[in-house]
Amino acid sequence: MQGIDEIQLRLLEEIAGLHEVPEGAFNIRANGQLATRRNTAHIEIVSKEDGSGIDIHIKPHTKKESVHIPVVLSQSGLKDLVYNDFYIGEDCDVVIVAGCGIHNGGDAATQHDGIHRFFVG
Repeated sequence: MQGIDEIQLRLLEEIAGLHEVPEGAFNIRANGQLATRRNTAHIEIVSKEDGSGIDIHIKPHTKKESVHIPVVLSQSGLKDLVYNDFYIGEDCDVVIVAGCGIHNGGDAATQHDGIHRFFVG
């Protein structure tokens, strides 16, 4: 995967079961930055204007799709905080996979916090 190092790839396997680019929509955050993203016809992921997270828009009647939003950290001393909002249209059946993996090879604390809000139609 582009923008992801070997340690981060191993973390993605552990936290989200990702061995390759996932089907469907995804947003992978690595060391506090967007690493890679893909939208689908029914799911759109956009960065918040202030850079503090993402908005995930799932169109009404979306069925049998997935959205992955894992976070991996491999930098010592990084404190990462995001606010992610999900806007889910009516009559949807989707799988949302989120998780955080941290590998800290240094001596400074590394931390990720995510505040997730769901607005369901």
